[in-house]
Amino acid sequence: MKKTSNFIIHLNENEQHHLRYYQDYSYALDRVNRYITEKTGLSLKMYSDEEGQEEMWNVLDDDMTHGKVQLLSHIFDHVETGRITYEQNGMKQVFVTKPSLNNSIYFYEDYKVALVGLPIYQAHSNYPHNFIYAENDQALLEFFTYVYKRQRNIMQNSVSVFTDTEEGVERTREKITAQISRDDVLLEENLKNEIYRSIDEFFNESGDFFKTYNIPYKRGILLYGPPGNGKTTLVKSIAGSITAPVAYWQITEYTTSYSIKEVFSIVAKLAPMVLVIEDIDSMPESARSVFLNILDGATSKEGIFLIGTTNYPERIDPALINRAGRFDRAYEIKTPSQKLRLKYLQLKKMEAFISKEEIAYIAEQTDKFSVAQLNELYTSAALQWHYESRIDIDRIIDNLAEANKKSQKREWQTDEFDTKVGFGF
Repeated sequence: MKKTSNFIIHLNENEQHHLRYYQDYSYALDRVNRYITEKTGLSLKMYSDEEGQEEMWNVLDDDMTHGKVQLLSHIFDHVETGRITYEQNGMKQVFVTKPSLNNSIYFYEDYKVALVGLPIYQAHSNYPHNFIYAENDQALLEFFTYVYKRQRNIMQNSVSVFTDTEEGVERTREKITAQISRDDVLLEENLKNEIYRSIDEFFNESGDFFKTYNIPYKRGILLYGPPGNGKTTLVKSIAGSITAPVAYWQITEYTTSYSIKEVFSIVAKLAPMVLVIEDIDSMPESARSVFLNILDGATSKEGIFLIGTTNYPERIDPALINRAGRFDRAYEIKTPSQKLRLKYLQLKKMEAFISKEEIAYIAEQTDKFSVAQLNELYTSAALQWHYESRIDIDRIIDNLAEANKKSQKREWQTDEFDTKVGFGF
């Protein structure tokens, strides 16, 4: 029996007037294929990336910096070969130049995998397209194991930020430059111990505690309370003190069932990890049922420690916290007590310019002040001391207390300045 070809249409048999765009597209890919074979001695198979494995390209970007991947060649001679980015370098943001991911062929010799960024040119536009080449299926699967292991390492000492936008989920990475210790978190000791114990046990020995006691390996806690009292600081301290990735998901008006599924699909591949959902009460009504269904899924939260935050617990859908497997515990993050206010001012080393007695007086006079307001009080006092070598602490307290009242009542207008923000007709 005559052996048949694996393909019906071949580049060398196609005339451009029949399939013009295929000719343009396949010519470039044919040259890329032949170049890879020439340089590596391998005949690689091309794969599609239907999952949108952004982790693979993130890892490639980092591997270029650390010399873990080989740049075989750029492709077109009049297309970019480098790029400029603005990144965190230590405590500073600086401009950095890097090789381009687009218009390039990269090769992982250990895995027999090539990653190609190819600009596709058409009649009225061009767009970058990514291609994956591997020696065989097994080589590609081993490469993906490497990719997700590397991605978890890359995410250490940083927080991945997912933001729902009109174009889909935007992903950025923010390095943790100012380490926040657990001692810096201003919470009642019993509450703080309970939260950290829950976190530590989840990530200790890959959840052995949960296996030992036959508890599903997933957990969710809800942090609620007035703004400015350390919910974000608590999350940052968690990110800097565990050996697991932390992702921060910002709910917006563009959050949809699609973006919810995308975020949980990403974190499931990187688990065990922490997923923080800020202002969870702002979840659009149209997306809530999908969100609840995903939380109820048998495997959708496997290995995920979910932390939700809200300043307005009264807006939270009761279905979120009244059913096991969604949010297991809800913790109120209250305004600090007098004892905690005193501890905070001592941690700020305020005695550098005022006496211990004055610090105790401030702690006594700042009832209902949030942590953010205490920080502003410290900054205002330091500024006044720096410029005037004196501090009118009562005036600073009174001004902040008055601003606090106005913000609660939303009374920002005065008789003297009857102005409005916005468009008036």
